[in-house]
Amino acid sequence: MRFKEISNPEFPIAAADENKLMNIALPIGKSNMLIGNDVPGFMGKVNEQENRNKISVSAESKAEADQLFNGLSAGGTVEVPITDSPWGTYFGMFRDKYGIEWIVTFEAK
Repeated sequence: MRFKEISNPEFPIAAADENKLMNIALPIGKSNMLIGNDVPGFMGKVNEQENRNKISVSAESKAEADQLFNGLSAGGTVEVPITDSPWGTYFGMFRDKYGIEWIVTFEAK
């Protein structure tokens, strides 16, 4: 998925960022995946010293997603608060107090 795919009047994407990868995933097993992404300008400057790898956790309910997000993000930095996303999932993203980056999602089926 590219950033231009989620651009809308409430969440415009700059032309310089619209073709960057928002999400590319390699499924691992039944419900885990390795995810990669580019970093758009609105997320700040990136350098080689940063950890731009993320661990993605798929919850089985919004309540579980909230519990995981709130527990793992405690003492860290929230990049995207957990909420309903423009692409139809319940989604949040953060860096924990150890510098590990996480994505927590719930997708109603």
